[in-house]
Amino acid sequence: MGEVPADDVDRNGRVRVTRPGRTATDVAGAAADLIEAVVAVDRMLASGAVRPAQLARAAGGLGAGRGTRQIRRAAELADGRSESPQESRLRVRLVLAGLPAPVPQYEVRHDGPIRGRVDMAYPEHKLAIEYDGLWHGAPGQLGRDRRRLNAVVAAGWRVVHVTACGPAQG
Repeated sequence: MGEVPADDVDRNGRVRVTRPGRTATDVAGAAADLIEAVVAVDRMLASGAVRPAQLARAAGGLGAGRGTRQIRRAAELADGRSESPQESRLRVRLVLAGLPAPVPQYEVRHDGPIRGRVDMAYPEHKLAIEYDGLWHGAPGQLGRDRRRLNAVVAAGWRVVHVTACGPAQG
């Protein structure tokens, strides 16, 4: 890689560091594919390491070059509301399959109160999508999940479960 432009560099004491937007675009460009680029950028957004405006400015300011298309698309698809890499992967796969982007961490309300928060939703269709990772099998977690999702269903929503596959048993 060549010299990083001065506009993309800050100092942390005596150490030169890239600005958050530049760092996010570098990470997105280095990812193995678009989905993993979005996963990385989602995590950076969620942690506050980069703000959406910084990301958009950095991605928009890129010239033509290797990986630019992936970086720009990752910036468009990124959403720091995803709470896990698997949620990010699922959300991006839905969009790449031609569906609109679901709303991450949607609060389902019915007659005012919140009935539950779901991983993703298509509110106009009252459709919730839950990614059930392996940790959902932890003691007590299944019961908490079912109580929350029963309240969502009672509010007139449908819930689709996408479940993590555990290690292959042989």
